This record gives sequence, C-alpha cells and structure tokens, in this order.
Amino acid sequence: MIFDLPGRFWRGNLHTHSNLSDGALSPAETAQVYRDAGYDIVAITDHFRAEYGFPMTDTRELRADGFTTLIGAELHAPRTEAGQAWHIVAVGLPLDFAPPGETETGPELARRARAAGAWVGMAHPSASLLTVVDAESLDAAHSVEVYNALADRENRGDSWHLTDVLLNRGHRLTTYAADDAHLQPQDPLPCQAWIHVRAETLAPDALLTALKAGHFYSSTGPELYDVRIEGDEITVHCSPATKILLSGGHPGAEVIQGANLTECTFPLHLFRNTHCRITTEDATGARAWTNPIHLPGV
Repeated sequence: MIFDLPGRFWRGNLHTHSNLSDGALSPAETAQVYRDAGYDIVAITDHFRAEYGFPMTDTRELRADGFTTLIGAELHAPRTEAGQAWHIVAVGLPLDFAPPGETETGPELARRARAAGAWVGMAHPSASLLTVVDAESLDAAHSVEVYNALADRENRGDSWHLTDVLLNRGHRLTTYAADDAHLQPQDPLPCQAWIHVRAETLAPDALLTALKAGHFYSSTGPELYDVRIEGDEITVHCSPATKILLSGGHPGAEVIQGANLTECTFPLHLFRNTHCRITTEDATGARAWTNPIHLPGV
C-alpha cells in the first residue's frame, strides 16, 4: 500500500484554469491561491482550444521552495455520444505539444498526450454525460476524475458509478478529485477537492511518476493515515469520521457509523475477484477515497 512507501504526502490540484483560457485570474494569481491555502502542487490546465490560442500555460517560474507546478492542459476534440467535445486533463505535457489535427479524435489526442509523457485524466465524466462506450474508447486514460467540485454545483460532481462499471470490465484505472477551479465570482470557492501524492520529493518528474503509479489518494477534507490489508481484512486509520465505508465492484458494502471514528477493520470476502475502496466521511459531509484496490480470488 502507498502508506508504507518512502517519502511523504504532498497536497495538489490537477485541474485548474487561469485567464489564459476562461479563468478569472492570471496564472501567478491562481497559483498563489493554492499556495496560500497550503497546497504543495498545482497544475494549471487551461483549455487547449483555438479560441484561446491553444495555451500551454508555462508555470515554471512560479515554482518555489516547498511549492511546485506541473505543466498541463485540458484537451478537447470531437466528440462524445452526447455530441460534445471531449474534456481530457493531461498533466506533464511538453510545452511544444501540438494542437489537435483537423480530424484528430478525443481518444487519438489522449493517446498522443500519453505518448508525449503525460498523465491523462478523464475529466468530469458525469458532467460530460459520458457513456461506457465513450469511456472505454478513451484507452489512454490513467485515471478518472471521480469528484469535480465545480460540477458538483449542478449535482454532477460524482462519477463513481461509471468508474465502478469500467473497473468491473477490467480497466485498471486510478481515481482523482479536483477543483476544476476557474475562480470566477459565481463559482464555488476553490480548494474544495484535491489529491495527496506520495513521493520522496516535490520534483515534477517524481510527482509525475507517482501519479502514473497511482501513489495518491483523494479528499475533500478528511485525511487517511494508513490503509493496509492483512489476510482477509482491511484496516483503516483516519482523521475523525462519522462513516467509514468499504465498497467497490460488488453491489454490497461494509459500513461503520458513529462519532469520531478513527480506526476500523472490515472483512474483504465480499470483494474477492473484484476491486474495492475505502471511503471516509466526516461530520461536515466531506469525504476521502483510496484508489481502487484490486483483490485476488480466494
């Protein structure tokens, strides 16, 4: 499990916009919002569209001791079953990444981004009304954006159902939470959803390697201190919770509820031959999630 890996957890947001596309603030001002909130990492992923001049926002000068940036963009190309352009988060792109070709599809664009070294995320599937057919075609994705704080405004922030279907079909995807912050006056406040990445340093290459390996968990508030499997049981240590849940690739679940829960152990038999995850929820309704855990059969 990631909690035993060398290094420490670094807090980061992988989906953010500046005024180089449709955000309200400059890249420097946007990064400062996250730095002031105690983040270690931000990726400013402006919309890579012709109307904005295909910006690949260069944030290298915003890096400082104890704070770093990752170069990325939100990529777009036709077209999903709902008739919309794809929304694909790509982090770790080269600054000279070429705009999409006239006939390049979303899945083709994602493959090109991955081949260029990027970590690829399937952005807000629920808000984009992605179908299973759509999602399976995006075969270059490393991860699914299972919670998007901006999309939650329209009650489409949670994309776990589609993710569980994909995982049950054999797609080995990780899962992440993100703000999708634009910092416009009408938007939700920033710093509502993030990941904790386990790495030895804040070097961008080390963080990108950790992302691709799935060495992170997601949160909108709570912390996970340790999750480990011993035999046929999984044990969780966390910040105070009112609910701790084991769910995943089976319709059932294991749940414990109470006040100030900080530790529990669940049997794993329900999820043998499939996947599971731990979710914790605190008194405010904020949640934290592990990445999917794939279990062998008995």
